[in-house]
Amino acid sequence: MTVPKMLRPCELPESEATARVDLALGSFFLPRLKQGGRVCVGLSGGMDSIVLLHALWRLSRAGELPVVLSAVHVHHGISPRAGGWADFCRDYCLCLDVSLKIARVDVPRDSGEGLEGAARRLRHGVFAGLDADWLVLAHHRDDQAETVLLNLLRGSGVSGAAGMIALRDQENGPTLARPLLGLARVVLLRYAQAQGLAWIEDESNDDRHFRRNFLRHDVMPSLQEKFPGASASLARAAEHFADAAVLLDDLATLDRKAVSAASSRLVVEDFNRLAPARARNLLRYVWKQAGFRAPDACWIDEALKQLATVDALSGIRLSTADGELRVYRGEIYILPLYAAPPAEPLPWSGQAVLPWAGGQVCFTESVGQGIRRNALTGKQAQIKARNNGEGGERLQPDARRPRRSLRNLLQENAIPPWERERLPLLWIDGRLAWVGKIGCDCTFACPSGEKGILLEWEQPIPPAPCSRGGT
Repeated sequence: MTVPKMLRPCELPESEATARVDLALGSFFLPRLKQGGRVCVGLSGGMDSIVLLHALWRLSRAGELPVVLSAVHVHHGISPRAGGWADFCRDYCLCLDVSLKIARVDVPRDSGEGLEGAARRLRHGVFAGLDADWLVLAHHRDDQAETVLLNLLRGSGVSGAAGMIALRDQENGPTLARPLLGLARVVLLRYAQAQGLAWIEDESNDDRHFRRNFLRHDVMPSLQEKFPGASASLARAAEHFADAAVLLDDLATLDRKAVSAASSRLVVEDFNRLAPARARNLLRYVWKQAGFRAPDACWIDEALKQLATVDALSGIRLSTADGELRVYRGEIYILPLYAAPPAEPLPWSGQAVLPWAGGQVCFTESVGQGIRRNALTGKQAQIKARNNGEGGERLQPDARRPRRSLRNLLQENAIPPWERERLPLLWIDGRLAWVGKIGCDCTFACPSGEKGILLEWEQPIPPAPCSRGGT
């Protein structure tokens, strides 16, 4: 363990620092423990997270905070010292008798979102899958000030200027909380000194190549010199921006209801009647609700320009790194970037599942449903995509109606063109037997009481809605 290093002299008494940390944690958790008491700490091994874990451990051991404590360390593998950091966290949690999960992730270096952005995305993916009621992070007021300034310099809107939020629900995961967001870093430092804590230092925190480090080491000290209390003022401004962001989301929710069809998709004609500022706000809102990062202003302006000229028979396609906007039959679709179907047919010989276009085709034993079991026995069965979009396939889903072209069936079922390209088609001895989202040909249908195989195309689950929360 490394020895804690003093950053600057501080007049704050150590006992007062401990009291402030205790008060912040108690006032945050005690009113909320009816939502559950399993608290997992995001433990990097740095000073901030060590203080958070130690304070929660001390309060729980004293009976002042009735929580069940655990920790998670995300091993990014970026630094050559990453293995040592994981060992440090493991040893520290052993000392406290706190259970620790170490999650190893492989951070891509060519994802287009930057090394920090990719690491953040993977880290939050780990957080969302934890078995806990709360996932707590040790961000403090100085982190918030840096985040606000960094986002403003990037040209972020109101939501970005709101910085990190103290509380955020995660779909199917623990509530993410930052209970120390109102405390200055020096308070955490004095707590660490008072408790005799040790922590690790990440050498990359001194690398001014990273913009946040440049702000931390070169810009913020100058601002503090000319504007005493600059960090507190920026953090207070973030609270004002957060209030404004909530109001804008409320407005977007109202506008979405006003311009949505029964399908909940936006109607182009109604959307185009919105004032430009409200249209931009709504488009940004639905993009984030789809689980994507907020698009930049230029992308939104181009989307509004193209949507203003689209008609019921035409469509557009606008993409970001996360998803794409499409129009079909006068409605706006917000879609993830789905994987393409396999280029070669996939033979089926009894498997329960075949992977398909980022999802899977499931084959389930049934009675009186799906395709007759004996129609598949001893036959050559394979799943493949349409004939490179050339069409020509024919299907007869209903025995009371004649065999018809797949193209017409897809149009009648209002399946958008981009989904038609990805549909799985089951062929048995060269005959089209089943099409995803349409069903099976009546000549292969399983009669009542007979054994059959029920086919279902499960598409990939879209990402959960994005929220503000940065690091």
